[in-house]
Amino acid sequence: MVAKLAGRLVAASNEPNRPYRITILNSPAVNAFALPGGYLYVTRGLLALANDKAELAAVLSHEMAHVTARHALARARAQQKNQLMSKVMDNMVGKTSKTASIKAKNLVTLASFSQVQELEADKEGIGTTFRAGLDPFAASRFLATMGKYAQFLTGQADNDPKANFLSSHPTTPQRINTAIYTARRFGGPDVGDREREDYLAAIDGMLFGDAPDEGFVRERSYIHPHLRIRFTLPKGYRLENTSKAVLAVAKDGTAMRFDGVSVSPDVPLTRYLTSGWVSGLLTGSIREQTINGQPAVIAAAKAKGWTFRIAVIRVQSATYRFVFATTQPNAAYESAVTETINSFQTLSFQQAQAFKPLTIKINTVGWGDTLQSLAKQMQGTTDKVELFSILNDIKEGSQVKRGQMVKQIIAQQ
Repeated sequence: MVAKLAGRLVAASNEPNRPYRITILNSPAVNAFALPGGYLYVTRGLLALANDKAELAAVLSHEMAHVTARHALARARAQQKNQLMSKVMDNMVGKTSKTASIKAKNLVTLASFSQVQELEADKEGIGTTFRAGLDPFAASRFLATMGKYAQFLTGQADNDPKANFLSSHPTTPQRINTAIYTARRFGGPDVGDREREDYLAAIDGMLFGDAPDEGFVRERSYIHPHLRIRFTLPKGYRLENTSKAVLAVAKDGTAMRFDGVSVSPDVPLTRYLTSGWVSGLLTGSIREQTINGQPAVIAAAKAKGWTFRIAVIRVQSATYRFVFATTQPNAAYESAVTETINSFQTLSFQQAQAFKPLTIKINTVGWGDTLQSLAKQMQGTTDKVELFSILNDIKEGSQVKRGQMVKQIIAQQ
């Protein structure tokens, strides 16, 4: 489906004879990017978030526009110029406050240059989408969905221009407004096709979220069926599974990191803890204990206004670390640390096998179905109505309609 859609867009692009190689990355992240030479990459996380072929076309044509406009080469030259200027300034006048000011201005200029490229690619991509017979308003629609999904994951909206002045991408509201203005040049909201049903049929059954070999986030729990471990955070924490660590953050700014480290089984955990990787370690706080049958060492640290709580746990030849951090330590913080660490446990083979990856299931809304009843069937999140609404681009206050195809997230059968 993706290959056929890309071929359709290439034929409608400014360079219809340019070859492209498209790779779908097995990642839950919502992302797409292009490399010089016509290499396009799109994640399955992005495919899961899109709701029709027009939205995916908006993404692919945007990346194609980067290739045809030679944006990567132009940016590389701009970066090279920026680095050369910084080096010259350092050699000529040293690292003074004036030098730092000039460097800062160069960074802002480089970021603005990249933002201009993104808006140019948006505009060109919308034109290509329209020429391919698809809805030109899909770009603004999908940008809005991405913004909502990012806010769902992080709890922060992408609408603060101060936070984005050094970002390579414009703020989401800015891109949406530009995309709507560009699409209006081609007609009204119904000017192109969406091809929603064909698209949803193509992604039916696709993996959603984390792959089994990276562990699963299930509501406030992290489970790794291959390593056969799990733990749960208290209410108020939002978990994210990344390639390097499992991260969590609470609304008060408290953060948690969980990862695995390579430590020889012959090295005592206390010796590893005091080996220098913890800044501001309070040696008097170190204590050894057992957590659900596994040897562990617990400690505290303070550095640069932050208060840390650290736990190192050994499971046979594997070693895992919890690091909690806050600027406002209190009883709730201490309770959250204790509850999380004490929830760490190993799983039997049968228990581990019971956890299945999540997949996308396409259903048709029937008699008596409501947004709430369909969302209730979702798995993998506590915020079921919000995630269901985002995945299906259902506006606040709206309801599903009988006969409408919708995405649900369920455990693999």
